[in-house]
Amino acid sequence: MTPSTADHAQMSVEEFEQIAHHTPETVTLEFINGKLEVKHVPDGDHGTIIVWLMRQCMQQRPELDLYGEQGLKIESYRQGRARPDGALVPRRYFAGKGEWSDPDGVLMVAEVTSYDADTNSRDRKEKRDGYAAAGIPVYLLVDRDADELVVYTDPRNGAYKTRTSHPYGADVTLPDPVSLTLDTEELKNYAG
Repeated sequence: MTPSTADHAQMSVEEFEQIAHHTPETVTLEFINGKLEVKHVPDGDHGTIIVWLMRQCMQQRPELDLYGEQGLKIESYRQGRARPDGALVPRRYFAGKGEWSDPDGVLMVAEVTSYDADTNSRDRKEKRDGYAAAGIPVYLLVDRDADELVVYTDPRNGAYKTRTSHPYGADVTLPDPVSLTLDTEELKNYAG
């Protein structure tokens, strides 16, 4: 099934990649569910949360790397293109893979919600579904509107079958293949 905005995609994946390749570095584009999307510039708290996550991953799983904004081929038949806030992979996994990588070796993707109008459809639905369709084992959503972490696991048939939510301050255990526990107490400092 070809992704679509209503009846058809706005453009082909090849056309999107050509546009994205020639876009200035100050603009980040994604192609989700057949639709061209502009990823907003993150604020300071957003960036701080990503650094917090990187630190937690490095301390507990030094054999893994958390890449920010790495291009991934997602959705069914790899027809979508996303740049997650974080992609957890074995060390040097993305070396030599180019701008848009297959997600086969990705253990987890992470997104931190932004305070913009389309974050509900983008981070909570469209990207979640695209990551599930690509078979990425864990999707971690840091939901700044709800002050909680939402963990999606067990991707089957284009959807995550398990969803758990945890308030800021809780210890959040991420299952295999991630296998680490996040101490989220610090996130209370960035609560809305």
